[in-house]
Amino acid sequence: MAEGAPACIALLRGVNVGGHAKIAMADLRSVATGLGLEAPRTLLQSGNLVFRAAGRPSDIEADLEAALAGRFGGWIDVMMRTAVEWDSAIASNPLADDARRDPARVLLIALKETPPAGALARLRAATGGRETVEIIGRDAYALYPDGIGRSKLTNAAIERHLGTAATGRNWNTVLKLAELARG
Repeated sequence: MAEGAPACIALLRGVNVGGHAKIAMADLRSVATGLGLEAPRTLLQSGNLVFRAAGRPSDIEADLEAALAGRFGGWIDVMMRTAVEWDSAIASNPLADDARRDPARVLLIALKETPPAGALARLRAATGGRETVEIIGRDAYALYPDGIGRSKLTNAAIERHLGTAATGRNWNTVLKLAELARG
């Protein structure tokens, strides 16, 4: 990745999942280039964008959301982190042992905003089950020991009980995004 501006990671919520918000990654890179974001690269087909950009991350995030709405005709929430914030989230993972053992069952869930006090307790009470969920700032960490498929700890439940938009990536993808941001 080109030197200069800081590396950033943008996660698009609900892209290419279940037939909703279908976006080709080439189109996503085109939108990023149109905004002046440097060296945009994508990972997988689920709305993972790595780029370099100067400016306030919150402004870049808002500009990217507006550009996506203009190009694709519907609102797509974007959760953006600098590469430094992403590396900090990796280092802070309270489920690190689980992530090493079974990275496909551990998710980093990027939150749009820090949840209010008491939100995590409400989420845990509402979802029950064997899942583990922890929150540090704007990042939630979840372990799905029985898989995500039938869990009540869904993205909709997370958003409803935490009061903010959210999108998750499994630990394998989290590490690949960090590597891409460093490269």
